[in-house]
Amino acid sequence: MLASTRRREILSRLFAEGYVEAKQLAGDLGVDISTIRRDLDSLERVGQVQRTHGGARPLPGVAAELPYATKKAEHLAEKAALAEVAARRVTDGDTVVLDSGSTTYEVAVALRNHSELTVITNDLRIAKYIAAIQNFRLLVTGGELLGSVFTLVGERAVDFLRDYTADWTFLGADAVDADAGITNTNTLELPIKRTMLAVARTSIVVADHAKFGHRALAKVAGLAEVDAIITDSGLADDVAAKFGDKLIRADP
Repeated sequence: MLASTRRREILSRLFAEGYVEAKQLAGDLGVDISTIRRDLDSLERVGQVQRTHGGARPLPGVAAELPYATKKAEHLAEKAALAEVAARRVTDGDTVVLDSGSTTYEVAVALRNHSELTVITNDLRIAKYIAAIQNFRLLVTGGELLGSVFTLVGERAVDFLRDYTADWTFLGADAVDADAGITNTNTLELPIKRTMLAVARTSIVVADHAKFGHRALAKVAGLAEVDAIITDSGLADDVAAKFGDKLIRADP
């Protein structure tokens, strides 16, 4: 395995789990523990992790956020499938809040054939895409940019969003667990995510199957605080059963 591939896998696990242990990584990835230590040291030097005794954890406040290009490439077909299911719930003329992320970006793409939608987002890539659709109205929050993921956060973003009401919020998730609920690796995004849930008549989490069964650093919402969760058909039946009627799986 190339060092770049191995380090991306390390970040992916840290992104999902909130902590990685060098010994466990060495066993799982089939390399010597000294190799993993060098990987972790390299990731620390470029500001992507914080080293601990025996492993690594997210940097305070900016927890192991995977670069946008990495996220977008993962499980792309599954994200597109669940996005189509999400988009079918929206009616022409509705107001839709789109959270930042690669999955909500696919929801934006799936909405392209609707008419007269108002879209509110804190994601600059989603904003760029929606801006090219002539019959959509676009509102973009202010705030401070988290550059690697093209996300606007902060008090100004939250205050902007509070001035509006929406028919739908489609919320991304770093991790989804039947007990822990919806969790996120980056604490800076918590206030705006919670506000997105508060301003919408109906709130739906969109997450591919790989996000399930994990717990990230910070809690966004309990399952009772969202109306539905849409995922792809790759989610195992036994995991899906834990969410009951709240879960919707896209057909293959």
